[in-house]
Amino acid sequence: MPKYDKADIERRMVGAVESLKSDLSGLRTGRANVALLDPVMVEVYGSMMPLNQVATVSAPEPRMLSVQVWDRSNVTPVEKGIAHANLGLNPMIDGQTLRLPLPDLTEERRKELAKLAGKYAEGAKIAIRNVRRDGMEALKEDEKKKDISEDDRKRMEDEVQKLTDRFVADVDAAAAHKEKEILQP
Repeated sequence: MPKYDKADIERRMVGAVESLKSDLSGLRTGRANVALLDPVMVEVYGSMMPLNQVATVSAPEPRMLSVQVWDRSNVTPVEKGIAHANLGLNPMIDGQTLRLPLPDLTEERRKELAKLAGKYAEGAKIAIRNVRRDGMEALKEDEKKKDISEDDRKRMEDEVQKLTDRFVADVDAAAAHKEKEILQP
């Protein structure tokens, strides 16, 4: 049975791109984005939970996030969770709602965020290249076991390379778009 599976390789490459897009959505661009609070974990009911499981996050204004906590007893833990997430946000409590004004990004902070976006993109490219390597090794093993011919191996290696090129281009486009978004005041 051949080890090479094009669908699996493509699925893993798509996963790397989706993971990058998820990471990039959490980077601040100066505009309110509910995804900014996705990584926030809150200690409630004796365990750590994602913020979106104890509150509703919305963006009522371009430079403000609002967190509506469902249970009044969780307001303080949610405030602590946001403060410990190192997002540079200072929650203001208003009953069961926390208001998070987004401060202006300094030029230096914008450059740091752009570098971070580049680092995320490089991580995604490495993941894609690792998937390509796995595919190439599987093809060589299949050829050794006489499951495929040398011509088939070369043709399929070209397919894997084309997939790799396509997904690396997707990563570059996503990173360039996010960097442009971050660097615009």
